[in-house]
Amino acid sequence: MSLKIFLSGEIHTDWRNEIISGCVEQGLDISFFSAVTDHAASDDCGPSILGAEGEKFWHDNKSAKLNAIRIRNGISKADIVVVRFGDKYKQWNAAFDAGYSIALGKSLIVIHSDEHQHALKEVDAAALAVCKNPNQVVKIIKYIEKGSLANTL
Repeated sequence: MSLKIFLSGEIHTDWRNEIISGCVEQGLDISFFSAVTDHAASDDCGPSILGAEGEKFWHDNKSAKLNAIRIRNGISKADIVVVRFGDKYKQWNAAFDAGYSIALGKSLIVIHSDEHQHALKEVDAAALAVCKNPNQVVKIIKYIEKGSLANTL
């Protein structure tokens, strides 16, 4: 089985690489894809491609729409969507990605710290797994692909 996994959410830590390298180390056949994680490129893609804007609202609006094309396309092609809510910023886009995944019937795995449990209780209730760290996600992916708990505990 070759799973396609979309990694979404927080971009200020190395969690994506932890999951990818963990799956590689386990010999799992996974295709990963993601939103653009270069913050400047993500923020400025709209005006850079479609022309400058005088107001910050329209600058952000153009970029958000171009990023949404990539994200919606990625989520629609994915078998599993992993959404990480980080500690530093409020990631409203991650909440949208989680909701969009659910609306499309995608299997959703969420990662966040205990301190965000209350704020994300509705997201957690809709997710099929709620994790505290990327290593737990790797173990879930291994279980899904291999159907075994060997070397996962």
